[in-house]
Amino acid sequence: MTVDFSPLLTRNRRVAILLHGGLQGGTGKTGLSLIRYSEAEIVVLIDEESGGLSLQQLTGISRNLPIVANISEALTYQPEVLAIGIAPSGGALPEPWVNDIQQAVEAGLSVVNGLHTPLAPQFQSFLKPGQMIWDIRQEPKHLTIGSAKARELTNIRVLTVGTDMSIGKMSTSLELHRASQQRGLKSHFIGTGQAGIMISGKGVPLDAVRVDFAAGAIEQQVLTYGAEADIVHIEGQGSLLHPGSTATLPLIRGSQPTALILVHRWGQTHIRHVPQVAIPPLPEVIELYEQVASVAGATEPVRVKAIALNTHKFSKEEADRAIAEIQNLTGLPCTDPIRYNANRLLDAVL
Repeated sequence: MTVDFSPLLTRNRRVAILLHGGLQGGTGKTGLSLIRYSEAEIVVLIDEESGGLSLQQLTGISRNLPIVANISEALTYQPEVLAIGIAPSGGALPEPWVNDIQQAVEAGLSVVNGLHTPLAPQFQSFLKPGQMIWDIRQEPKHLTIGSAKARELTNIRVLTVGTDMSIGKMSTSLELHRASQQRGLKSHFIGTGQAGIMISGKGVPLDAVRVDFAAGAIEQQVLTYGAEADIVHIEGQGSLLHPGSTATLPLIRGSQPTALILVHRWGQTHIRHVPQVAIPPLPEVIELYEQVASVAGATEPVRVKAIALNTHKFSKEEADRAIAEIQNLTGLPCTDPIRYNANRLLDAVL
């Protein structure tokens, strides 16, 4: 029997997010995404480096959430679920966090875990009735290879692609999904990473799927949840430019997108952590993605319809100049969907 873990992060659940080092470092992407987009009632953040500090001052997110240093302090806010909001290098569970998780489980909390290290085998014996451990990074059962069946759908399928990893593809897809719903469209968001799956309650953890079945896993999601949708937003992963990324091509093949949105961080000239790999001029990146998408099972050309520009570290004036420059360079609509909204991007794909 398949267990439905999605209720763990619904709006009637009180959630604590484990974020050690993630609020001031670069590993808190999952937790920050939950803060921005999850329907769950987030009641406390746990970060030993940031206890007592302001979330807005640390991250720019305008929510008044308490930050505490440890699980004991977090329990005073009566959470029901502990969500692991950190994504350390390699996705492995750091040894110091084991005690935190055990303390939470012994206190009766369920756990949502997006790391590669499965927790259920280690903590199953501690669980009380009603408690669950959701290990997200598990390969789904009954997978097949891709067969380009998604192209037979008549809806709009929008895939976010990027010039690098961790630049805002998930956030862009979620903002597009939100904008689509606001216009009365039947919209579905397909999560393909730990944060996207936590937020939506469903999806496929692409980096846990064997490469032979990766395109087929995405195809299953699109066919299952996209058949009745007017528009489907597929969360992008990785980048064709990144030497360590294997996710983008299966996403293209599995989703058979009708439109691509290119996500880029303003001012970035090289792949992060791989300085010897330069990011080409955006018109060349656009041409690369269009050529690949148009020969990956598609029956007609697939186009990049707009640019989502990540201007997080810049002032509004700098961001506006950057957006105008990218529009002039590419001839495509451009905006920062987090700073503003995704309407301009949505207009481009409709």
